[in-house]
Amino acid sequence: MAKPLEVDDVWQERILDQVSGLQYGQVIITVHDGRIVQIDRTERTRYDNPGQKQAPAEASKPSASARAKTSAADGESLRAAQ
Repeated sequence: MAKPLEVDDVWQERILDQVSGLQYGQVIITVHDGRIVQIDRTERTRYDNPGQKQAPAEASKPSASARAKTSAADGESLRAAQ
């Protein structure tokens, strides 16, 4: 049977400290034997750049027309080799 969770004022304050000011992220509370033993906080920072048309990861990907040209060239090379 599960033990009831023991949360005292100290742990409540610690949890509130971790959650306050968190805009994007998560707070993970680890419980062992009905007692809080650890608090993990993962915070994400998001940057918006409205002037940029493509994300940096997208810029490194070839466009659909570039992929089509490459495929056509590869097909021609394959036919020439046969």
